[in-house]
Amino acid sequence: MSESNGEITRREALARVAVLLGGVISAPTMAGVLDAATRRAWATAQGWAPRTLSPSQLELVAVMAEHIIPRTDTPGARAAGVHRFVDTLLSDHYPTAERDRFLAGLADVDARARSQQGKAFLACAPAQQITLLTELDEAAYPVSGAGAPPPETWFFRRMKELTLVGYYTSQVGAAQELHPSPFGAYRGDIPYTSVGRAWS
Repeated sequence: MSESNGEITRREALARVAVLLGGVISAPTMAGVLDAATRRAWATAQGWAPRTLSPSQLELVAVMAEHIIPRTDTPGARAAGVHRFVDTLLSDHYPTAERDRFLAGLADVDARARSQQGKAFLACAPAQQITLLTELDEAAYPVSGAGAPPPETWFFRRMKELTLVGYYTSQVGAAQELHPSPFGAYRGDIPYTSVGRAWS
């Protein structure tokens, strides 16, 4: 597809996501999104099955991601397969300690929902889910000048990073959400070597 269709390169998409995240994308996420085999593994639902997340954890990730990037006049995070992206990166690119930390973060979301609403996150009404995610977001991204976010906000920061990177480097996100760039058409298989030192 051409630039006139609104498509951009994966590298440009990553650059724009990095700006949204304050200029930093974690090494495991970067490695995963630039790995051609990883992209092929999650880009299509056909024949795909989770390897790290349980079905309930996968649904929890899908619902959280959809609240972060909801469906509007364009597809949301679920339609872009962000939940598959998260599972694939956790399985193939995250060190065990970070993978375990992410899974503990999912459990904590459920624990918070049970504490506040008396039921698991997925059983909460959408408005209740959004309220909880808003609290997590405000803690993870304090107002300017408030100092570094506390360590306990790691999970939500990583969840938001994975959601934004997964979405905006998918064909749905790059073609329909981001504006065209001078780089031309979206290229999902840009070689890692072409990124050079831009991400160091």
